[in-house]
Amino acid sequence: MMRERQHGPLILPGGGVTFRLWAPAANQVEIVTEMEVVAATPRDGGWHDATIADARAGEHYKFRIDGDIDVPDPGSQFQPNDVQGPSEVIDHAYDWQATNWRGRPWHEAILLELHVGAFTARGDYRGVIEKLDHIVDTGFTAIELMPLSDFPGRWNWGYDGVLPFAPDSVYGTPEDLKALIDAAHARGLMVFLDVVYNHFGPEGNYLHRYAPAFFTEDAHTPWGAAIDYNVPQVRAFAIENALHWLEHYRFDGLRLDAVHAIAACGTPPILTALSEAVGELAARSGRLIHLVLENDDNETSLLDPAEQPSRGKHHAQWNDDYHHAWHALLTGEDAGYYSDYHAQELLPRVLSSGFAYQGEPSTHRGGKPRGEPSGMLPAPAFVSFLQNHDQIGNRARGERLDVLAPAAAVEAALAVTLLAPMPPLMFMGEEWGATQPFPFFCDFKGELADAVREGRRREFKEAYERQGEDGDIPDPLDEATFRSAVLDWSAQNKARLALVKRLLRVRRETIIPRLMPLGPRGDTASFDDGVLTAAFQITGGTLSLLANLTHAESAKLSAFSPPHMIWGDVPPGTLPAWSVFWGWSER
Repeated sequence: MMRERQHGPLILPGGGVTFRLWAPAANQVEIVTEMEVVAATPRDGGWHDATIADARAGEHYKFRIDGDIDVPDPGSQFQPNDVQGPSEVIDHAYDWQATNWRGRPWHEAILLELHVGAFTARGDYRGVIEKLDHIVDTGFTAIELMPLSDFPGRWNWGYDGVLPFAPDSVYGTPEDLKALIDAAHARGLMVFLDVVYNHFGPEGNYLHRYAPAFFTEDAHTPWGAAIDYNVPQVRAFAIENALHWLEHYRFDGLRLDAVHAIAACGTPPILTALSEAVGELAARSGRLIHLVLENDDNETSLLDPAEQPSRGKHHAQWNDDYHHAWHALLTGEDAGYYSDYHAQELLPRVLSSGFAYQGEPSTHRGGKPRGEPSGMLPAPAFVSFLQNHDQIGNRARGERLDVLAPAAAVEAALAVTLLAPMPPLMFMGEEWGATQPFPFFCDFKGELADAVREGRRREFKEAYERQGEDGDIPDPLDEATFRSAVLDWSAQNKARLALVKRLLRVRRETIIPRLMPLGPRGDTASFDDGVLTAAFQITGGTLSLLANLTHAESAKLSAFSPPHMIWGDVPPGTLPAWSVFWGWSER
């Protein structure tokens, strides 16, 4: 059973629905249904509730605040008519087919990140179901969905969600989402969801009107006043939301967006409390549930991939440092945060000990120290990637890596990334070398749309002027910008897809079985004159890497002589440009 929830409607066993709203700044709250208006009873702690005996699943309703404004339920579990419309009562009973599914161990994760609306021309959950066999055949063991929380308009990246319990209706119904997860589980795929607990989107959120205590002016984020997790009702909102996705929809894990931007964490910190609650669910249900962070602060104290079920820690973190070091090497870019990433020094570090910045000062961040020592954590604590939605879409034109770097260089980087011990993540279409953009897109209206459009143009115009480039920026509000991001499945590079399939098969058959048990790392790496070498100590022996990451031939390193080659033939007398070799030796 799920913890007793405070937020959202409660369907009663004997019939009827209790509607609840935390509205400490409201003098009067009414529930407005299609048939009646019912006054809610004020309760201690700022709560208002009312039970409507003849209400059922499917009921549409709003809350009326002080007779002045009708608002959706912040705990709404579905919005059939977008964020400004009424909320719908959802019965989460579902006839699950993959009844024996209990998840997969974290070290088996090979992730494909995707945006439901842009993954197929259909742009919905059923469209994703149609492509699950491709995902499995390629070699992935998990999919990760970009945020689904209800957002304003017809399309959005997902990070402007305002009703975090409600999967957006543009992708289908809650039943459709469950069908996707059930179908993935039937194929052995884990399903992760990206969730956002650091801010609400700019349109359709009314919490400031009736629950201003949800936020604190004592701490601010890039989106305004911080969500205040010192407040018990606010803490419950986030924890209940995590459990909602994991229990009602049976997601296998969550990726928590930009937790460094959670400025009012509370005591104990909200991340600790959320992890403990998820661990309780995992223990009760016998499921393997995984929590992954995005955290620019590189706090290793939050991570432990061996803690199952979770008891306050999180299994892994997206390793932006890994991406940045590779991107700087492959593209030669050195503007913005790439100025901090000198591949000769930092690429060996991210391969052998996790983060590039483990307490050192960051020039891009004004010389402030960043990160904590990470070498003691096992490799599965760090999710590695060469591309993701952020690193593509936060570029002005949304260019993918295959547009910015030579194919041979990208394929060498893939051969390293997909066979190294760290769990790899790819972005939809990357497996076949997609070159179409994935720009930022949204569907706001009026003054907000104008502000977003002009703000983005201003941001990137300045960057282009510094680089002497053309400042033509796609309009994020234009439907054509969204359409340009929808994957063209007919444009697959068959050779690239075959390469990725071979790499992932080697990973599943040779690497993954040797990643357990998890223990401290004793890995080494060096990068000299464009030649990368590394040795990873995993179960039963040493996994060795030799790679020439330059455009020219290089002299072979005679020290590389593993008895079992698992990728590439025995290295020749000279190393071809952009060549990668992996070998295995027993202890």
